[in-house]
Amino acid sequence: MNELKKATTTGELSSEQMRWRCNSEDLKFETTKDLQACVEIIGQERALNALRMSFDIESLGYNIFVTGMVGTGRKTAISCLIKESQRLKNIPDDKLYVFNFKDPDSPRLIRLPASKGRAFKKDMENLVDNLQKNIPAIFESEAYQQERKEIIEAVKAKQKEILKNFEAEVSEKGFAIIQLQFGTMTRPGVLPVIEGQAVNFDKLASLETEGKISKEEIDKLETIHGELSERIEDILKQVSDLDKDTSKKLHDLDKKFVQPAIKDLIKNIKNGYKNKAVEEYLEELDDNILADLRKFQKSKSQQAPQEGMPVKNGDRFLEYRVNLLVDNCGAKEAPVIVETSPTYSNLFGTIELTADPGGRTRTDFTKIKAGSLLKADGGFLVVEALDLLIEPNVWPTFKRMLRNRKVEIQNYQSMYMISLSALKPEPIDIDVKVAIVGDAYIYQILYSRDEDFKKIFKLRADFDSVMKLDEKSVNDYANFVTRIIDTEKLHHMNRKAVGRILEYGVRLAGKQDKLSTQFNDVADVIREANYWCRKAGKKTITEAHVQKAIEKKIDRSRLMEEKLQEMMDDGSIMIATEGAAIGQVNGLSVYNLGDYSFGKPSRITANASVGDSGIINIEREAELSGRIHDKGVLILSGYLRQRFAQDKPLAVSASLCFEQSYGGVDGDSASSTEIYALLSTLSGIPIRQEIAVTGSVNQKGEIQPIGGVNQKIEGFFDACKTRGLTGNQGVMIPHQNVKDLMLRQDVVDAVTERKFHIYAVESIQQGIEILTGFKAGELQDDGTYEDGTVFNRVDRKLMNYAEKWKNFRL
Repeated sequence: MNELKKATTTGELSSEQMRWRCNSEDLKFETTKDLQACVEIIGQERALNALRMSFDIESLGYNIFVTGMVGTGRKTAISCLIKESQRLKNIPDDKLYVFNFKDPDSPRLIRLPASKGRAFKKDMENLVDNLQKNIPAIFESEAYQQERKEIIEAVKAKQKEILKNFEAEVSEKGFAIIQLQFGTMTRPGVLPVIEGQAVNFDKLASLETEGKISKEEIDKLETIHGELSERIEDILKQVSDLDKDTSKKLHDLDKKFVQPAIKDLIKNIKNGYKNKAVEEYLEELDDNILADLRKFQKSKSQQAPQEGMPVKNGDRFLEYRVNLLVDNCGAKEAPVIVETSPTYSNLFGTIELTADPGGRTRTDFTKIKAGSLLKADGGFLVVEALDLLIEPNVWPTFKRMLRNRKVEIQNYQSMYMISLSALKPEPIDIDVKVAIVGDAYIYQILYSRDEDFKKIFKLRADFDSVMKLDEKSVNDYANFVTRIIDTEKLHHMNRKAVGRILEYGVRLAGKQDKLSTQFNDVADVIREANYWCRKAGKKTITEAHVQKAIEKKIDRSRLMEEKLQEMMDDGSIMIATEGAAIGQVNGLSVYNLGDYSFGKPSRITANASVGDSGIINIEREAELSGRIHDKGVLILSGYLRQRFAQDKPLAVSASLCFEQSYGGVDGDSASSTEIYALLSTLSGIPIRQEIAVTGSVNQKGEIQPIGGVNQKIEGFFDACKTRGLTGNQGVMIPHQNVKDLMLRQDVVDAVTERKFHIYAVESIQQGIEILTGFKAGELQDDGTYEDGTVFNRVDRKLMNYAEKWKNFRL
């Protein structure tokens, strides 16, 4: 076998490429005390423009769905943009429900200008109070009593005269008027008088036998009795008609005396509002009062509930009350409602129920309560998407009300097919601008699966997690720091401390030319730096305080990282950081714990033999492999076919494995690592264990960028550091990730001192040369690879496999 040709190492990075550094001398201030606090949202122009458009367009459906990572200032931006909106200057109407005298089950809606609702409610209370005082006084007045007396006496005299004349007629015909008993009832009747005594007709037969009366006389008495009985019915009807006429005259008398007082009171209320709905309601109320004036003389215990009327609960005049549903009295701008608990009742309102002593549930129009959607009418409603979607029946109802621009308040229990209230309040027209805050995943699901969603949420404000790093953004960041300090009354920062905050923002962004807009995380570091400043008894936050805050923040979450490192140190997890081995490479993985992520090396091995199984992904066979990792292994097979199987079949069975991996593997960032392990196995050339590898690859052998590059480098650095840096250790990364580097200072220092190395590679050829120290080899005109190279050995091995497989098949 030809001697291997040494390769020249290329792609090593300098320490200057390891991170972006903020030159504090470029910051034009000494401390944040010299700066103006930032009052605007920074780094989110696209999202802010979308919010402005939504808030300014009044057409149907121009609500907005706000997406982005938590902490990017979504709700703060919404709040700020609302303050700029012209809509905020319009104060909406008050909404009231009153009793519907024509249809008691459908309370009537009245809308009045802001503050007029409270005045109308007070006016109605005063009206009832005045009527309770004035009507009894009118009924007790001398003039009223005199006329009432005259009417009653006139009727009595007439009734007396009718009865007197009838009695004379009866007496003249030899009969007498008596009261006949029918069960518990009595009614007048007539009986013949014989020998001075009224005699029943059933006794007349015996009198005939005794010879006291003849048969002809009995027949005559029966004829007269029939005529008089008919006259009794006529007399009773006349008396009844007189009673009815008397009742009407008394009622007309009541109206005659009371109506002027009622008219004056109602007229005063009408003149105070000039509202059609108010006028219609007051006219119905006027008729209702005049129809039952006597209720104003009855005590509460005397007033029995009538069928179809609201349950009084001790208030005889409940139907004259006003339910002030939404009161905008004192409001200086349109409402802005942030609903943090969007249950059905909280969002849409409800009709409360009460229980009577018998345990029966009752309600009335005064128990109708407004929800956030109605309270936000004329203004803005802000709500979390996830909260909306997880509450029963809220999302369908929410869509319907936004689409129809009407709120229909129902009892919540009726949503479960349990009818507890017959009330159906009049629907209320609304004009609300809704901003839903959620993530991109929820937005995509709703947009693709819900046809109504795209009609009622026509705009999206997408908040970016990063912004461009330039002079303006640096100044904006410093002003943001000042705002947090001024708002929360923290110690001021010197410019070096602000510079360290800027570097932290770049680290969060994951790119050297970007700053993070996850301001929640940045603000937390500012607060914690202030804490360490106070603990140290200092008045100004320095770079050391910021650095300590960052370190402590990491330390609170790195328990799992330390446990894994301990297992590597004691050999439980087998990782080599020195020497060389065939078919074995240190890959790099990122562990994401939510609030913290870190990188650690993983041993990846490869074995190969003659066969036709191709590349066997052990993780997939064990059902521990994700789809993206599976795709990466298939790409690996494509690379081998393109590179080594143009003149022969790929007669190989090779297995790839993440050793000591028990929790599943996904992602393609190890696909280049797996190729290196396989090339080492096929060539028989050992790979340096002091170099860890990360990088995706395509079928052409080009290295592609990956995520988490800083965590991966630092993870392998920590593994090497605990065992002692040899000066040969390092990490190989895709060249596209160089601009993403924002490494810890101790890693940068080790690179500067040549104790640790970072290589940026563009292709598999470049990577295999760094890992083995030998040339990869170029394809020659005759279809073979240059002697003494890695690829030549791989090609010859695969040719040997192909011949053996051919012979085996024969």
